[in-house]
Amino acid sequence: MLRRFLQLSFFSLIVFIACNSAEEKREQKAKEQAITDSIRLLYNPKDAHKEIDAFMQKLHKKSGFNGNVLVAKKGKIIYENTLGWADYLRKDSLKIESQFELASVSKPLTATGVLLLVQEGKIKLDQEVKEFFPDFPYDGITIRMLLTHRSGLVNYVYFTDNLWPDKKKGMTNTDVMKILAEHKPSPYAKPDARFHYNNSNFMILAAIIEKVSGQSFTVFMREKVFKPAGMKNTHVYSKADYEKIPTDVVGHDKVWRRSVVQNFHDGPVGDKGIYSTVEDLFLFDRAMREERLINQAWQDSAYTPHNDKSIKGVFNYGFGWRTFEQGKEHVVYHTGWWHGFKNLYIRDLKNDVTIVLLSNMANGSLTHLDDLYKILDMPVIRQGAYNGSGDYVGE
Repeated sequence: MLRRFLQLSFFSLIVFIACNSAEEKREQKAKEQAITDSIRLLYNPKDAHKEIDAFMQKLHKKSGFNGNVLVAKKGKIIYENTLGWADYLRKDSLKIESQFELASVSKPLTATGVLLLVQEGKIKLDQEVKEFFPDFPYDGITIRMLLTHRSGLVNYVYFTDNLWPDKKKGMTNTDVMKILAEHKPSPYAKPDARFHYNNSNFMILAAIIEKVSGQSFTVFMREKVFKPAGMKNTHVYSKADYEKIPTDVVGHDKVWRRSVVQNFHDGPVGDKGIYSTVEDLFLFDRAMREERLINQAWQDSAYTPHNDKSIKGVFNYGFGWRTFEQGKEHVVYHTGWWHGFKNLYIRDLKNDVTIVLLSNMANGSLTHLDDLYKILDMPVIRQGAYNGSGDYVGE
């Protein structure tokens, strides 16, 4: 018995030492990564790319861009700036660490969370939503279809207005899933019949993340995506959790006097609801390139066009990413527009260029970026710039 006890004690000690050693290694690696990220974020305004600065100043003054911008090339920030107000009524200036509602730029981050679960073998792309939510009223809709906007579902934003009783309290993803189950709104199309972009797809994906992980979407994304990527200023904020979203940046609709009030539709997350900074999105790009989140094979799958017909011959949609492919050029990106915020996040995979434009003035300024792309010697990422054959035709 004594020998058995000593053996068990020795084994437990070895396990304890091994666990402590593994934990210490993880902590040390995290500290080293934090130092690397801090160095990456070093930027001296005196070293600003002069052509980009001239372009952005013009975009701010002539086209009404109001927001933050970061441009990096081969992992080095070559331009970073804040242009305008965080809240016009208070005359608060933007800061580089100001958090913007990402709107649909949340979708690539949510997709990354989903693919993490796939990579870990906890879910499969071709599993149906009904496997996670038995009362889901539609057959044949898979995770893959949600990621690629091929579910055929209608956008929950358009049919919940008259179904949610307390307009002052934000809905949760669970609430929307219950509304879908109870009211069974007619789908837009049959599953996998066509591409139809809508927020319901990624709202459901966030609900699946919660169901599978046993954590709130907020906690899961913080622990599995934001922390590993070094995104210290990125959070999921829902009106279901906050009476007032804790950010100082206020969304404005086209003109300054129209500040946008958040409502119950700011409750569901995954399709939107992630707040971040230009620097954090740059760090996310680096984390993806270094395979610190999902491996290259799953990234390649996410960046691959998954729809039969492309838009204007060069644009398509992958797993949570809009795509541009022309010859050897390959760019993934996403746009975002919601309640006074309008954003653009671009990752040129071939040329290693990252562009982050976060705006709290929902106007048309982000449609006038052709000259910026030309300065960076990269493709123009604007659908209206191409004809049906995929040829660039300009503005």
